[in-house]
Amino acid sequence: MVAVVSQPDRGRGRGRKLSPSPVSACALENGIPLLRPERVGDPDVLESLREHAPDIGVVVAFGQFIGRRLRELPSLGYMINAHASLLPRHRGASPIAQVILDDEAETGISVMRLEREMDAGPVGHIRRIEIGDQENSAELAQRLSLLAAKSLIEALDMIVSDEIKWTEQDHGQATLAPKLSKEEGRLDWRLPTRTLIRRIHGLAPRPGAFTLLPAGESGEPSPLRILRAAPGAAPPGKKDEPGTLRRFPETPDAIQIATGDGWLSPLEVQRAGAKAMPTDAFLRGQPLEDGLRLDAEEPADG
Repeated sequence: MVAVVSQPDRGRGRGRKLSPSPVSACALENGIPLLRPERVGDPDVLESLREHAPDIGVVVAFGQFIGRRLRELPSLGYMINAHASLLPRHRGASPIAQVILDDEAETGISVMRLEREMDAGPVGHIRRIEIGDQENSAELAQRLSLLAAKSLIEALDMIVSDEIKWTEQDHGQATLAPKLSKEEGRLDWRLPTRTLIRRIHGLAPRPGAFTLLPAGESGEPSPLRILRAAPGAAPPGKKDEPGTLRRFPETPDAIQIATGDGWLSPLEVQRAGAKAMPTDAFLRGQPLEDGLRLDAEEPADG
């Protein structure tokens, strides 16, 4: 490795003290030349990188646009990137969440050549993994980060040995994984249980899926984040309006919420400003009455 390029030091923690990124910290600890530009495409940055004479560039979650002059600066004429999806599916900012939202059985890492169009370059190496039924975005991201590191090393070895084969993506099959907003986390209890569970797990821990508890003393509904869930079970013949919360005698430490086609059981929840906790622990400090109607204000259609 001839040099590392990372984001400038940013304010972190409660005191917002300027601190290096984890990548910058690693470079500093190991004596690797480090550049931390505000704009990676500035002429002085390009000149500095040119002096290091890199053979290839490896880009991972950098967060700045990389122009053509920089992309083609290495002696091989390109840079590579590990994208967390099976391209051309799920191009964009949120591929890990989107693959869970779409109820896919597998995902993986695609090592591609960097081009101007986002995540559209030719692919040279793919590694696949199955998605766990109860796996959330944070857990899947951790597994994919380890797979990405291995995949990049494998791809670099194939480049060195001239064994890598770059295949153009079928752009007609491309799907997008745009950045997710907080409001997209609001749960519509009219949807099927399976869809709601995938939304809960896909958006956990951020931006987070949530429902609204009825107005309390403040006069305003309060959000309740649901971080993990499973299909629920209700007594035979029991059917309530979607969003109705039930406390059944046979499961006193659990809650069941009516959905569009059945019941959902939250396993981990979080009130605003509080820690996430298992539902049984939450109920000991915040009892919820049987028959409570969640999200009584109807979510907007569409």
